[in-house]
Amino acid sequence: MGKDHRKHAQPQTHVMASGYDPMLSEGSVVPPVFRTSTFVFRNCAEGKRAFELAYGLDPALPGEVSPLIYTRVNNPNVEIVEDRVTAWDATDNGVLFSSGMGAISCTCFGLLNPGDSLLFADPVYGGTEYLFRHVLPKFGMETATFPAGATEEEIIEIASGMKNLKMIFTETCANPTIILTDTRAVRNVADKIGESGPRPIVAVDNTFLGPIFCSPIKHGADLVIYSATKYIGGHSDLVAGLVLGPTELTAGLKAVRTIFGACPEPDTAWLIGRSLGTLKLRMTTQAESARLIADFLENDARVERVLYPGHASMSEDQRRIFEEQCSGAAAVISFHVQGGREQAYALLDNLQIFSLAVSLGGIESLAEHPFSMTHAEMTNELKMAAGITPNMVRISVGLEDTDDLINDLRRALDAMEAGAPSSYAQTTQSSVDIPTAAVTGDSA
Repeated sequence: MGKDHRKHAQPQTHVMASGYDPMLSEGSVVPPVFRTSTFVFRNCAEGKRAFELAYGLDPALPGEVSPLIYTRVNNPNVEIVEDRVTAWDATDNGVLFSSGMGAISCTCFGLLNPGDSLLFADPVYGGTEYLFRHVLPKFGMETATFPAGATEEEIIEIASGMKNLKMIFTETCANPTIILTDTRAVRNVADKIGESGPRPIVAVDNTFLGPIFCSPIKHGADLVIYSATKYIGGHSDLVAGLVLGPTELTAGLKAVRTIFGACPEPDTAWLIGRSLGTLKLRMTTQAESARLIADFLENDARVERVLYPGHASMSEDQRRIFEEQCSGAAAVISFHVQGGREQAYALLDNLQIFSLAVSLGGIESLAEHPFSMTHAEMTNELKMAAGITPNMVRISVGLEDTDDLINDLRRALDAMEAGAPSSYAQTTQSSVDIPTAAVTGDSA
């Protein structure tokens, strides 16, 4: 047989052609769903070797493939996805998890020990923020923050005061403020710390931009993390997470995944495999639509500010990072309406095509209120300090007609301006509005 050119193909070809041999499945062009809990060993020696590899008791030999054991440990559908997703970020290894938070949690508990420290960009996704601020410290891990978009000098000033700094965690696009953090600057900080001791691991959540429009590995990240629920899954019908990186960091995460029970079921992995072939097409189309919607919002006087990667409304430094490290802006836009929470609610309650729901990256357009929803567990003070204000709205642009989406936003803004009823009056006293003017500094 001749050379297998699939191994050297472009990412779009790799995610559709690698990791699966139809001849091993009755010639089926699409992988079947391996809906089984356990797998048969050929003999005891194979079973022994399978567990040695699964628990990291002995390193794999070059080219050795671990035998299948049990679907909590590994499964063909999971392994097919793990092989294919490495193409976009050009990484050695991929580990699929049952959720994005499963990916982040297993990464932290797999690579950090009591007494280690983690430094993270603020803000991050609300679940991540809760894990870092409230869960890790219970296990003896110190955490601290730096502002998303901070300079190398600002980050090193904070990092230098931390003991046993083991990991620096950022999001390429801060959720929900859309502030870009310079991955190269973060890696430079890690390298400087490494001159006098162990170098911290640089982990980047690339959910908002990747894997199509940004590749943090190319700019110095060690690990790239995704909520595969979002663009990678792309159809709002699954929940999953991914960690990509070198084998020396990711191999141990599979053992942690096994013990934490965070391996996704075969059906979820199969659905992700179904979605990979259209990922580039979907994200490209969604980004084109989002750019036009961002322009519309920027030119509407009822919108105070638009936050979108690389957009003219962002600061000069933000545009520099975008030009250096991104090839596109994807489809999440945050914006501040004129007014406060009452106006934000009025807009959201009067949308008809955008669905009022959290999440992003699906083929349908969604809208939500970060202050009340995705970042509700943060204190009001922390939210305001991070630029998450009561008048902020976050939208995820899907694949509906762009003009229809713009008209939907225009009608909702009209209703907001006219004082249309909203559910704001139903909120409890504990969620009383905070004036936008309480925010200090430039949130972008």
